[in-house]
Amino acid sequence: MKRSFKAPRRSAIFNEALTPLQFSGLFLAAPALALAPRGRGEQVMVWPGFGAGNASTGALRSYLNYLGYQARGWKLGSNNGDVLNLLELLKAELQAEKLTEPVTLIGWSLGGYLAREVARDCPELVKRVVTLGSPVVGGPKYTAVAAAFQQRGESMDEIERLVDERYDIPLEVPVTAIYSKADGVIAWQACIDERSPDVEHIEIFSSHIGLGFSPQAYRILASRLADETPQVA
Repeated sequence: MKRSFKAPRRSAIFNEALTPLQFSGLFLAAPALALAPRGRGEQVMVWPGFGAGNASTGALRSYLNYLGYQARGWKLGSNNGDVLNLLELLKAELQAEKLTEPVTLIGWSLGGYLAREVARDCPELVKRVVTLGSPVVGGPKYTAVAAAFQQRGESMDEIERLVDERYDIPLEVPVTAIYSKADGVIAWQACIDERSPDVEHIEIFSSHIGLGFSPQAYRILASRLADETPQVA
């Protein structure tokens, strides 16, 4: 399928210099964020992006734990981008949890894509999915890391075809897709799912790396986990 957009230009990576603004904004917003709706021990899993591990989601998980959720990372070390293998491992891990109620999956970048696909295959185990700057169109083709996959001998066109093929299996759980047009790593258009019925898209202002520390994203997450209408500002 031919798309009208491309991966971000190399110059877009300079947008990632906005990341320190997210850290300072998070500090300033801390008093308001502390007043967000509380959880009641519900389980939440937070999955990292390509090349990252649990350390990258530590601040987000700490915030969700503070709100009263049981927020955990994953057990797979660094996200190596081997989507098919990771998908099977994550499904097996989720099935082995013997959950008493469906879990919320939160994924940053590639972690969000994996969360959606686990939910697609195991809808009975997942309550909702929240993605942060996740390329749900084209896989890595429309991202700044496409070259890393090509160097491994992988075809961007073939990956895009496989990603499109997955849509033949309906995505039955609700998804909140948080994205930013200032993202210097992922083409924001690749974060837009126009094919699944229950996906809301919420635009915020953030770098890609800053999404995991964005006070706007934290407000949305807190409201969505509490089943409230998100407040973006």
